[in-house]
Amino acid sequence: QVQLVESGGGLVQAGGSLRLSCAASGSIFNINAMGWYRQAPGKQREMIASITSGTNTNYADSVKGRFTISRDNAKNTVYLQMNSLKPEDTAVYYCNADVLTIIMTRNVYWGQGTQVTVSS
Repeated sequence: QVQLVESGGGLVQAGGSLRLSCAASGSIFNINAMGWYRQAPGKQREMIASITSGTNTNYADSVKGRFTISRDNAKNTVYLQMNSLKPEDTAVYYCNADVLTIIMTRNVYWGQGTQVTVSS
């Protein structure tokens, strides 16, 4: 079994910064891509940033230049540094990970989500 636990969400004023963390644990052999998604009320979940095991990154246009995704493979952890936050960034943020388990099964796992609220 694999668990992803997010942390770092909260309330921040517009223009501020937050750093989200997502730590994976459990029966992990290795982790391929990891990513961050968000879901605002009444909207579909959207991918906002992803990073491969080789640290190639991809961003949604809405966050490009403001958010930075990174990972620490030794800690099985992915981070999302969010700068210049806007009220429209308010959402529940989820991480996911494409995991190869120790029994050689491959699945995508999700965290439980962390709330980010940006006040104007």
